[in-house]
Amino acid sequence: MGNVIGLLGACMVLGVLARHSGKFPEGSAGAFNTFVLYVALPALVLRAMHQLVFVPELLVAASVPWLYYLGAGPFFRLLGPRLGLSKPSIMALVLTAGLGNTAFVGLPMAEALLGAKGLPVAVVVDQLGSFLVLSSLATVAAARAGADTPLSLRQLARKVATFPPFLALVVALATRPWAYPVWLDGVLERLGALLTPLALFAIGLQLRLSGIKPRLPAVALGLSYKLLLVPALTAAGLLALPGLAPTVVQATLLQAAMGPMVSAAILAAEHDLDPDLAVLMVGVGVPLSFATAPLMLMLAR
Repeated sequence: MGNVIGLLGACMVLGVLARHSGKFPEGSAGAFNTFVLYVALPALVLRAMHQLVFVPELLVAASVPWLYYLGAGPFFRLLGPRLGLSKPSIMALVLTAGLGNTAFVGLPMAEALLGAKGLPVAVVVDQLGSFLVLSSLATVAAARAGADTPLSLRQLARKVATFPPFLALVVALATRPWAYPVWLDGVLERLGALLTPLALFAIGLQLRLSGIKPRLPAVALGLSYKLLLVPALTAAGLLALPGLAPTVVQATLLQAAMGPMVSAAILAAEHDLDPDLAVLMVGVGVPLSFATAPLMLMLAR
């Protein structure tokens, strides 16, 4: 667990230091964002979804990220205007607070706190929940919100169908009956491993905490939803369902309590949906989740 926190923190701090060094021109983060979305994330999805073992009993766990993403839209569209937030800012909150960091932080934290028995459940939440939402609903929403003119249904479908992580998902599922060659599996593993350090480095490169004061109400609203409301409602819902194994409840709740998804912030930046707010959500929310997520798990027990 300490190694995970150390890696995440170091990558983000290095990004901040790189920005202050003057060696990286303004806009450099865009290149890292593109690599993450078009190379590292597809490689991770290709490998993880190809290897995933799913059992029907885990359908409840997989559905949770879909539910809290769908809840994020009405929540922020109702409360966002009361804070004077623009439509791009509201969409940035929907993306970052509506999607959890279930891979980079969630999987190592599940293994550390729940042991090997909790990891398969956490993988299902991540792959069939968060990644599928990111590759479908979130991609459509970001494309619509970031477009200068309204997009037709055909244009939206094309956006999703040509989104590299979605293409990787389709290929991974289609090729499940066959094993990847050893060399290909090794390449995908190494490319996928670049996702966390590069994504967090890019976040650090864009992070400007000096400007957090005027954005504090928006960040507080977003993190209240992601770190407090979502896990509280998830715990209440899971505990009310009969017959769920404790491991399923605990791993699903822990994943629901994760901070904002790094890839969602990068998606927001790609579509120019208030990237500063999206970066602040991750830069503040991920460190906070190191404390709040285990606390939520402890309270639910």
